[in-house]
Amino acid sequence: MTTSNTPAVAQARFNILSIVAIIGAFVVPLVGAIIGFVALGQIKRTGERGHGLALAAVVLGLVFTVLYIVIAVLTAVVSASVSVSGY
Repeated sequence: MTTSNTPAVAQARFNILSIVAIIGAFVVPLVGAIIGFVALGQIKRTGERGHGLALAAVVLGLVFTVLYIVIAVLTAVVSASVSVSGY
């Protein structure tokens, strides 16, 4: 029976803000994107894990924010045209 004398490699901690950001990207997209940017900065500085989650939160947060704005504008245009035509 042989034992290894090599020390166990400690895994880097997972960045909590990246987890919060990905959840926030679905709930409140703009906030999720902002928190994702903050998480990316922390991950770059500390070397923690979670870069992919933070990046996904930024992308999803921005995409959902743009999508919500487009839906709001289209809804406003449609409702304005319906009220003007009188039908």
